Amino acid sequence: MSRSLLDLTAAQLGAAVREGRTPASELLTASLDRLAETHAGADGLNAIVHRVGTDDAAVQPLAMGPLAGVPVAIKDNFATRTLPTTCGSKILEGWVSPYEATAVRKLREAGAVVIGKANMDEFAMGSSTEHSAFGPSRNPHDRRRAPGGSSGGSAAAVAAGIAPIALGSETGGSVRQPAAFCGIVGVKPTYGRVSRYGLVAFASSLDCVAPFGRTVDDAALATEIISGHDPLDATSAAHAVPAMRVGPGPLAGLVVGVPKEYFPDSLMPEVRATCDRALEALRAQGATIREVSLPHTPYAIPVYYIIAPAEASANLARFDGVRYGMRLEADGVQAMYGATRAAGFGAEVTRRILLGTYVLSAGYYDAYYRKAQEVRALIARDFTDVFASGVHVLFTPTTPTPAFALGAISDPYEMYLSDIYTVTANLAGIPGISLPIGRVNGLPVGGQLLAPAFDEPTMFRAAYALEEALGAEAHR
Repeated sequence: MSRSLLDLTAAQLGAAVREGRTPASELLTASLDRLAETHAGADGLNAIVHRVGTDDAAVQPLAMGPLAGVPVAIKDNFATRTLPTTCGSKILEGWVSPYEATAVRKLREAGAVVIGKANMDEFAMGSSTEHSAFGPSRNPHDRRRAPGGSSGGSAAAVAAGIAPIALGSETGGSVRQPAAFCGIVGVKPTYGRVSRYGLVAFASSLDCVAPFGRTVDDAALATEIISGHDPLDATSAAHAVPAMRVGPGPLAGLVVGVPKEYFPDSLMPEVRATCDRALEALRAQGATIREVSLPHTPYAIPVYYIIAPAEASANLARFDGVRYGMRLEADGVQAMYGATRAAGFGAEVTRRILLGTYVLSAGYYDAYYRKAQEVRALIARDFTDVFASGVHVLFTPTTPTPAFALGAISDPYEMYLSDIYTVTANLAGIPGISLPIGRVNGLPVGGQLLAPAFDEPTMFRAAYALEEALGAEAHR
């Protein structure tokens, strides 16, 4: 495969195409060759589930923007007109959207070439990409291990060098967690910063469009491109898009908060040591490190797993075999609904629909859903109070452990706990980024930076500096 695609950043590749030094066709061929190479054999990555051919991609109009000719992978829950959108589910097998997601359109308008749709946990419900009708994806660093989820296919595609940028979605950490597992960068923008139009809804008050990159600069560039108000999305915020490619520099005057709740005694010692080295690197760049408290953090997982399934049960009611997707014939419309949904949805999606329907039902709504929303407000207030105290960003581990083995976690609650450090940002609506900070037992470990709502530039400022300070140490 062409070394340029493996070694250059997305911005460098785009510049090479715009300046005529590299044909876009060469990048596309290199990407598709790499895809074929990494997906061969029984232990293939299985990161891309719907892919373009060279001829198909060649007819995509090429804009000479910052991503001119740059191959990108798109998670399978984004509407695209040129490839199926199946959300990793049997119930949408073969469905092709008549319209395109805003974020996908913005990438195309910047010159990006979509090379395929990435594998995912069905309807984005999972933390390992094992809950997919297409089978699990594999981690490029150890193919016996999970790449994380639900955007595991997108993360694996970037980590394997198939594309320098990929699009994922975040509801409770579905980009930051796989970014940590795969040793790349994943960004969750502020809720409302990026249009959700064309993203198949899981939990509407939590879902975010979120990009992956091999480097902080790739991720910042992608975030900047897809951001902005969109009248097609009622939750899209009318905030100006600031420059996010701020580049590395000293951190004098920056206060980094370290929430004690994210560093419990039970945290894996090797992960803690890796985080300590990252904090020292931030301190060496001029940042002030301060311990802080987010006291309602212990309630985040139960709150999330009430609110998200409740919203999912309502959103997934539209998949009924009537308007689109699969349909099983049965005796009467109610029987058809039941048969279609029973055959079309997998076990994890079914579990969450049942849980969500229960917490919204008469007699339980106040005890569960309403109470969860009240506690969610307290979690958000914790962040507001900490940032108001003079803290500019927070630093935490992204995940409690490195990537776990495929099939190693069978208990749903244990799997849910892998998102323990990420769900809070979704509940509070604030931006977050995960970037590589080291390795434990040969596997990548991610560090997470969180910032106030709509202050992605400060978050990226700290991330650029940390990436530069750690250098090769982040990958050892």
